[in-house]
Amino acid sequence: MQKSIADSIISEEIMIPSDTAGIELFVRNKRRSDLVRFSAEKTVLFVAGSTYPASTSFDLRLDGVSWMDHLAQQGYDVYLVDVRGYGRSTRPSEMEEPASDNQPIVRTPVAVRDVASAAAFVRSRRSVDRINLIGWSWGTTLMSRYASENLAHVNKLVLIAPQWLRTNPSAADSGGPLGAYRVVERSAAKSRWLNGVPDDKKNAILPPAWFDAWAEATFANTGLGSDKLRAPNGTVQDSREYWASGKPLYDPSLLTMPVLIVHADLDRDCPMDMAQTVFSKLSAAPYRRWIEIGDGTHSVFMEKNRWQVFAAVDGFLDERMPA
Repeated sequence: MQKSIADSIISEEIMIPSDTAGIELFVRNKRRSDLVRFSAEKTVLFVAGSTYPASTSFDLRLDGVSWMDHLAQQGYDVYLVDVRGYGRSTRPSEMEEPASDNQPIVRTPVAVRDVASAAAFVRSRRSVDRINLIGWSWGTTLMSRYASENLAHVNKLVLIAPQWLRTNPSAADSGGPLGAYRVVERSAAKSRWLNGVPDDKKNAILPPAWFDAWAEATFANTGLGSDKLRAPNGTVQDSREYWASGKPLYDPSLLTMPVLIVHADLDRDCPMDMAQTVFSKLSAAPYRRWIEIGDGTHSVFMEKNRWQVFAAVDGFLDERMPA
């Protein structure tokens, strides 16, 4: 009998220390059960965006397989990390108080330090000097900034829907004063996800059962019931102070590793002009690539065309530069 993906993959869940006392970070590792030799080229770390955790995005089984499963099956040693305040990582104490009592928490520099903690853990655990990084949305800023400050420790960099300067408010910004965090309701998540998608394409791009699987995982165990979650507002404050004010939070020209940008044509959170600008500034990368996917949104890797994302990333990670 042929083994299922679940039978052939080892999954480990680990809480690691951050650089802040009392704050632990949730890390998940997946790898094939016969994988015994580890290398920089075959080690991957994921981090997610500014509202939802990595643990319910990159390891969401749709049609029986998640992106982590897929990479593990290809022989990769795959990790994800939930930044503090997200998913199963420690929620800062401000998130247990009324939002209005504190300033926005988990600003970009703090989250970059969490990425650094996770990356250092992976490198130490596997005795490798470098790893591959995959970031999505705000996660592209975290990974790019970390990479620019740790050039010797990054093999390749994948940016899914990269952030850049904007002239319109972030989709996460409802305006008005910002507290420590915001409450996101499940009932509003689907309409935001499918913003800008023609009605006759919505169910094809995002099958209803796939959305339900994501929502069940994402809104479980949040401490607010099954239909709400708290998201730190640090990224919204950053958007106001930096991205909407002409001040980038990372410099693409400092990235000296190969870079792949993946973007989808119906992405309203990070429109195409952002990806185009970031791509144009990757002047120090030994090579760079931009893949544009049709009929996909900001969350294209959890939609019907996710296999195009998987194939593009597989090809980029697998290829070797000529000597």
